[in-house]
Amino acid sequence: MNLLTVGISHRSAPVRVLERVAIGGDEVVKILDEMLRREHVCEAFVVSTCNRVEVYAVAETFHGGLDDVTSVLARHAGAEVSELADHLYVYYAGAAVEHLFSVAAGLDSMVVGEAQILGQLRQSYGVADEAGTVGRTLHELAQQALRVGKRVHAETGIDAEGASVVSEALSDAEAALDGLAGRHALLVGAGSMGGLAAAQLRRAGIGEVVIANRTASNGERLAESLRAEGVAVDTAELTDLSAAIAAADLVVTCTGAVGAVVTEDVVSAALTVRDERPLLFCDLGLPRDTAPEVAALPGVTVVDLETLQQRLSERDGGGESERAARIVAEEVRGYLAAQRSAEVTPTVTALRKRAAEVVDSELLRLDSRLPDLDGDVRGELARTVRRVVDKLLHTPTVRVKQLASVPGGAGYADALRELFELDPQTTALIGVPQAEESAAGASVGRTQRAKAAGRADLCDRPEQDGEDR
Repeated sequence: MNLLTVGISHRSAPVRVLERVAIGGDEVVKILDEMLRREHVCEAFVVSTCNRVEVYAVAETFHGGLDDVTSVLARHAGAEVSELADHLYVYYAGAAVEHLFSVAAGLDSMVVGEAQILGQLRQSYGVADEAGTVGRTLHELAQQALRVGKRVHAETGIDAEGASVVSEALSDAEAALDGLAGRHALLVGAGSMGGLAAAQLRRAGIGEVVIANRTASNGERLAESLRAEGVAVDTAELTDLSAAIAAADLVVTCTGAVGAVVTEDVVSAALTVRDERPLLFCDLGLPRDTAPEVAALPGVTVVDLETLQQRLSERDGGGESERAARIVAEEVRGYLAAQRSAEVTPTVTALRKRAAEVVDSELLRLDSRLPDLDGDVRGELARTVRRVVDKLLHTPTVRVKQLASVPGGAGYADALRELFELDPQTTALIGVPQAEESAAGASVGRTQRAKAAGRADLCDRPEQDGEDR
């Protein structure tokens, strides 16, 4: 399993760098397709959120895969790889599994324990699944990561307060405005982040909400859900932002747009027709929706991902975080053990196939030497020989799977192939038994199966440069 993770997040880079690398929803498929057209990458999916961009890939070799992934990310960011190098982190094989499980558990989030990452991971995998860029390895890994995340949230109190980037930003806004109850809010963006912000505003007792969104139908849908909860809601066009800002106490932006949606000119025009009330912006977009110059305008305060990053950088989840980390470590050990054990399955299957061929050959030889042997006797002899062979093979094949599950256990499969003169190419062709394949890839679409099969020569080739770490 040549699993590779290349990422950049709030832990490794300032927001100005994250903004350059951020991948919009309409760009993900194009990025994935570009990666799979490179020489060394045969599976990939991308996780892009408000505080991280990570690529999970199955690569032919470590260095080749790393070069392919980083070059695509750098091209997308309009930068040289050397400009991003100090901010990128790389995990390989077991370390990549541990990182993904930690991400799914919320341990690597800006707000430790936030549960939104599970939905974001599920969506990221779904996009890649639909695009046909994931095969068996990433399918199994992603499904296991989601299960681990659910287990952590179910068995620990890491998310007891339901904290998230949105709740933390609105907490800052509530403190700055001396409460949100009865206030007037403008929500720019009606996606998943906007929906979460709207729910938080409702719980805070917001007086009125105006929703402005690029797609009017999505904005109206969110408005209707808030009205059903008893909140006074109106909608506005993005072209009328100045008037909407003039009436607001709080502006929450989360559009996912490439450039600034709220410019200095728009806010300046709004300030000329409003009273002395303070105006607070919560910018949850990556890239930022609010132009940097807005923060310098009189009476305006901006809370964005950068200010949250500074405030939350030293926070952890305490004892619940430690419990979650122990669960993650346990799950990583179990997953890697199962993977190592599965890798010896083709060798065991080849050994049993070889033994069956020997038995069949000897029974044919018996037929030629004793053609008049009674049929019942012949059948009993055949069953006896097969039972003897099965019993002789049972213990070594069970033990080799057990031994292969420990770190460094791959050598036992090599020894088995050497002792019984099993052809490595033959064992590679056998692969995973059909029952196991069906269980592992039950939800994998026909498109991705075809694409994964077409790249099997890349995924199944052994490392050529000794990169087995």
